[in-house]
Amino acid sequence: MNIQSTTRLLRLHQLDNVAVATVLLPERLEVIVDGITIVPTATIPAGHKVALGKIADGDAILKFGQAIGYAAGNIEPGDHVHVHNVVATKPGQDYAFATEIHIPPKPETERTFMGFRRPNGTVGTRNYVAVISTVNCSATTAKYVAKELTETDLSNYPNIDGIVAFVHKEGCALAFNSDDHRQLNRTMAGFANHPNIVARIVLGLGCETAQATHLEREHALVQLGGINEPDTELPMVLNIQEVGGVRKTVAKAVEVLRELLPRANDVQRVPIPISELKVAMECGGSDGNSGITANPAVGVASDLLVAHGATTILSETTEIYGAEHLLTRRAITPEVGEQLLERIRWWEDYARRYDASIDNNPSVGNKNGGLTTIYEKSLGAIAKGGTSPLRAVYKYAEPITEKGFVIMDSPGFDPASITGKVASGAQIVVFTTGRGSCFGCKPSPTIKVATNTPMFERMRDDMDINAGEILNGMSVEEVGQQIFESIIATASGQQTLSEAQGIGDEEFCPWFPGPIF
Repeated sequence: MNIQSTTRLLRLHQLDNVAVATVLLPERLEVIVDGITIVPTATIPAGHKVALGKIADGDAILKFGQAIGYAAGNIEPGDHVHVHNVVATKPGQDYAFATEIHIPPKPETERTFMGFRRPNGTVGTRNYVAVISTVNCSATTAKYVAKELTETDLSNYPNIDGIVAFVHKEGCALAFNSDDHRQLNRTMAGFANHPNIVARIVLGLGCETAQATHLEREHALVQLGGINEPDTELPMVLNIQEVGGVRKTVAKAVEVLRELLPRANDVQRVPIPISELKVAMECGGSDGNSGITANPAVGVASDLLVAHGATTILSETTEIYGAEHLLTRRAITPEVGEQLLERIRWWEDYARRYDASIDNNPSVGNKNGGLTTIYEKSLGAIAKGGTSPLRAVYKYAEPITEKGFVIMDSPGFDPASITGKVASGAQIVVFTTGRGSCFGCKPSPTIKVATNTPMFERMRDDMDINAGEILNGMSVEEVGQQIFESIIATASGQQTLSEAQGIGDEEFCPWFPGPIF
């Protein structure tokens, strides 16, 4: 898609009865799009929609060639089309399982990045040391350990990217071995054994449900470099109550990690095929341009990665809702498509249990940016997945083993969603935003992609790539290639802007869908 710099309105599909403003359109300003002359009846903010013709009460509002809602009353040509005159009713869908399978062509040459090959064969893009808290009651202790080592030892080890305390607010008052308990364990184990983590220690309180020893036993945690070392006498797990309190636990944990730091520092980057990358794709603080610029460009990068044998991960199931029929058609088998629909049905039931629904997801910022319904948001969100076949659907934080484009079930809340994907193995995160989300992540660096130039210019210290250039004439494919190259450079050690600001210590956010007792 090439967009001329003079374009003020975009009609994204020949069936669409609305167009999207690329700049603020004053009331009564005559604009032409696809040979149709439009005179806005009100001021149309950038990213918002305007009616291309009369839309009768109850008729479908069409964007991307798909229904995003229905007219709540008659809409006249030039009217602003948004939450005040659109009803968010889910359209009927044809799932047509496995009918649109497009295999991306293999590249002529294999690309590599400079990464860390761990002794167990996994591959890291960063080299962090982790202090993992199993329960909120050991969170402060974990932070004290990381703080002391960072202030006293870290400067002696230039190959270590940082010492991070992964803490959260839960870990007790949940049923032992319940779905939530197992999900929390999957998440913590995914971080503990993550290839971007070189050394780790796990801290518990001692009396909590989420026992640190249970986590260690069930998930075969490693202590250093991606391997178990049976000859070491250094403890992997410390419980505050057993050690004798916070002060003694901090001292003991610091002692253990000090033994590991020299070996954690003894690493070097080597050429690694990019087929060994797992890349998480996220969008947050979206606007009306997200599905036009940044998300489709990430989709191009996703297809390039898949063509090279890598894995790309889409999540935020509540932001697939209403667009799932486009993904079931790309499912490699009907069974994979059914797995996605099972997750959709789970979310519908989950929402009903709490007298809620998942068809009203767009946030205040989303709506201010021009997104009217969850269906409009979802159609733009799934563009991050490109056109490659859907190979598998995973549970939250479940280890991802499949190559290609996959989905991991998660809520739309960005920190929880990304936490799950990193726990599943993602070594890089690509995050698109139209409103200006300032998310960063440790241990997996986050590349931020702006959907529009005004926000990019306003937040230069936070946004790595400006996909808003697509509105100025650059093609989606060109920006997608730029994102692809940025992924390779970041995997090779190039810092993202969120890393440069040290963001990522507070973003560990395991998802707890069940009750707390």
